[in-house]
Amino acid sequence: MSRIGLKPIMIPAGVEVTLGEDNTVTVKGPKGTLTNKFNNEMIIKKEDSTIVVERPTENKKHKSLHGLTRTLINNMVVGVSEGFEKKLEIKGVGYRAAKQGKKLVMNIGFSHPVEMDDPEGITTEVPNQFEIIVKGIDKQQVGNYASVIRAWRKPEPYKGKGIKYVDEVIIRKEGKTGKK
Repeated sequence: MSRIGLKPIMIPAGVEVTLGEDNTVTVKGPKGTLTNKFNNEMIIKKEDSTIVVERPTENKKHKSLHGLTRTLINNMVVGVSEGFEKKLEIKGVGYRAAKQGKKLVMNIGFSHPVEMDDPEGITTEVPNQFEIIVKGIDKQQVGNYASVIRAWRKPEPYKGKGIKYVDEVIIRKEGKTGKK
């Protein structure tokens, strides 16, 4: 039984949810607008200031889609009202990041600086040269862009150099030992 799917989604003040045909959900809020089309078999209802997702049968496919649909709609509501952010940390001698207009410029040990343009709907901030914050209203896009930035220089296990998420734990390895 999906416990997450049974929870109603509360719609905060200032957020407008529109249910269209073919299970298309449009959410408008102070930070922007998101639209997504969900499986036609799921039943999405709007009641006063809540949204309820129901499943037609108890078969495995509908149980799987129930919690997923509810979570995706909830992420849309949270995204347009509060937004999402991922924090990245740069560690290493000479490694740093800077912002030039809409470009993120990183010096991470290559012979050239790595320049990345912010995608549509995503903004990056560099509060100091060792920290990058990725912000946006779509949780999937924020996480995806943060992983693209991290992929340029993944943290290595010996010294911990590289780009890592702030809450990520790097399992460290011991280096070589000399002969006795």
